[in-house]
Amino acid sequence: MSVYLTAVAAVWGIAAGLALPRAIHRLAVASGEPVRTDDEDGRPYPTGARGWIGGSSGQNTQQRPYGTVLLCVTACAALAALVGARPELVVWLLLVPLGVLLARIDLAVFRLPDVLTLPALAGTAALLGAAALLPGHEGSWPRALLGGVVLGAVYFLLFLINPAGMGFGDVKLAPTLGLALGWYGWPVLFAGTFAGFVLGAVAGLVLLATRRANRKTPLPFGPFMLIGALGGVLLATA
Repeated sequence: MSVYLTAVAAVWGIAAGLALPRAIHRLAVASGEPVRTDDEDGRPYPTGARGWIGGSSGQNTQQRPYGTVLLCVTACAALAALVGARPELVVWLLLVPLGVLLARIDLAVFRLPDVLTLPALAGTAALLGAAALLPGHEGSWPRALLGGVVLGAVYFLLFLINPAGMGFGDVKLAPTLGLALGWYGWPVLFAGTFAGFVLGAVAGLVLLATRRANRKTPLPFGPFMLIGALGGVLLATA
């Protein structure tokens, strides 16, 4: 069963990865700027969902989906293999492409758009609530909700202490990750959160050591938060 489930999840990861490049290009704009309405070659995107879903229609090689597909496939297959046929797996598989989309945008323009982070929070809370009503789930919805509140508060406090070192988009993303990690317990919440900070610190040190950055160079933290949360969920289900 797990082999077939993992294969289905991998196919979902491929489809999701192929669908993301257009949305990445349109949303990867500086704060305050409107989303892009034209592709890299200046041609207007179609209206409706067709304008958001699919590969890049321009010639920009940076928008080729190979890396995005690989990230989605790897995460989806790993989650399916370890979580198994539990209701919460659907929630995690839906969050993977959203997380990849957020990470790619943050890496490109150092921001996590509200149009993604806020619906992610509401959707994750609702879907985990539905999963908690189904047999076979392995988690606690009340604890997940509390975990979202706690992690959001922690990041908000860090933002107040050092606004230059923590973007407010990170604060808005934190409750969603707190929901996912808190679903499995407080040790998982701590481990996934701590992993994100460790990964961010290691990446910063590597960039300093290789002279690709200095102490004032901004570093997008969203991708490390997301990888840490994924690691926490995988660790909880391993």
